[in-house]
Amino acid sequence: MAELLNTRQHQIVDLLHTEGEVKISELKHKFSVTEMTIRRDLEKLELAGLAKRTFGGAIPIGRDVALFERTGYMSEEKMLIGKRAVELVQPGESIFLDGGTTTHHVARYLKSELNITVVTNAINIGTELIGKNIPTIITGGTLLEATSSLVGPITAETLSGMAFDRIFLGATGVNHLHGFSNSNMYEAEIKKIAIKKASEVNIVMDHTKFGAKELFSFAPLSYVHRIVTDSMPDEVLRRSCIEAGVEIEVVEFPFGNE
Repeated sequence: MAELLNTRQHQIVDLLHTEGEVKISELKHKFSVTEMTIRRDLEKLELAGLAKRTFGGAIPIGRDVALFERTGYMSEEKMLIGKRAVELVQPGESIFLDGGTTTHHVARYLKSELNITVVTNAINIGTELIGKNIPTIITGGTLLEATSSLVGPITAETLSGMAFDRIFLGATGVNHLHGFSNSNMYEAEIKKIAIKKASEVNIVMDHTKFGAKELFSFAPLSYVHRIVTDSMPDEVLRRSCIEAGVEIEVVEFPFGNE
């Protein structure tokens, strides 16, 4: 059923996972559609087993469904982005991966031969690295179940005492005016700290995030060295990235897919 959802409905699912609840009144303004359109969206998500409607909004069904849906959406694109991102990692580096399904694909393709050290604030990424013989540090912190991420003062203090050669972060949105943003303020704060402690900042994200602006901005374009993605953004965002010194690395699809 997940593949039958439109882009707006997938974005509502993402909001459910990060916020824990959505309100019809907020969604209709966010997406510039009618209340009836949002009600139909939520009805479809409930029929798909991805949400439970409440008075005035909806809540996610549960963590297992949330993780499955996030992993399945744009899965081929995220896999290719993850593979390309790993090609950037150099032997002996210390890298940081934050929580998210795209960064999870980065972890999936890391090899022990690189002799690297990985730091992450995401439980699912730490689990992915088990058995790979890659030294891994998982920060402490408060668990956000929807994203399997650790956040808060303990996470911040841990990262503040480290220095990374390269980091790979996910983002909920990026646009030419507000830079990179995230829908969860606690995750956004961790991203800000990681950026300060990194020699190179890479954002891994699929094209559906281009042009989106979430409430919590964590970096202007100029703070990021590279975006690894599956498609070139529109001309306005592309030019803004060039002016800010951001390299856009577009992965190649097998069989010439776009």
